[in-house]
Amino acid sequence: MGEYSIYLETARVVAREAGDLLKRDYHRPGEVFFKGEVNLVTETDTASQDLIYGRLSKAFPGHDFLAEEGLNTHSEAEFRWVFDPLDGTTNFAHRFPVFCVSIALEHRGRLACGVVHNPMSGETFWGERGAGAFFNGERVRVSKVADLGRSLVATGFPYDIRETRTNMCNHDHFLLKAQAVRRCGSAAIDLCYVACGRFDGFWEMKLSPWDTAAGALIAEEAGGRVTDFAGRPVDIYHPEVLASNGLIHQAMLDVLSTA
Repeated sequence: MGEYSIYLETARVVAREAGDLLKRDYHRPGEVFFKGEVNLVTETDTASQDLIYGRLSKAFPGHDFLAEEGLNTHSEAEFRWVFDPLDGTTNFAHRFPVFCVSIALEHRGRLACGVVHNPMSGETFWGERGAGAFFNGERVRVSKVADLGRSLVATGFPYDIRETRTNMCNHDHFLLKAQAVRRCGSAAIDLCYVACGRFDGFWEMKLSPWDTAAGALIAEEAGGRVTDFAGRPVDIYHPEVLASNGLIHQAMLDVLSTA
């Protein structure tokens, strides 16, 4: 039990409740709206956000909140919840069962705890600053693969890829350097997969704080290294992230620097 356990336990309960909502809506058609040409939002995104905000703001009045669907409160509070009510909306809209609820807490600007819950697989990851990372109650650690050429890595692409081709060059270089490259469609899940050793590394660009907050903390608490592409400590308000087991981190930085 750590300093932030009371907050983490509440977040876990709320994440599961929001996950039940996502799972319910997954099995029935709903309306899909377009924020951009390939950027989707569904009625379930907003319903999940309303549920999470309602539960957390009632449990912790006076805290601030930042979430994907336009929620951003400013009271200069010491605590700020950063969450994505449905990370992997495109997967959800196409009935591809890889999406999650991601909830993190900042304390005085530093990540304190986080939870990522995939309701379709029943998998819940969580972590607390200084207290480790866990997967369905069992402590997890990053992999021990030390060779990029034997590594399974993951990435994602931004919504403006048709115009900018962002990350395509990086992707091609990693295809030639790593054992294989995967794309799940949820940065939060990718980071948790690094934490539990399913992936050895993950990189992505043009991310938002709610995409990475919980997963970055979980990956670090599992013994991983999380930075930007220059090797600086992770900043969820910076749009690029590189996470790894630490052993292949420099090799991944080298690929990103030359791509």
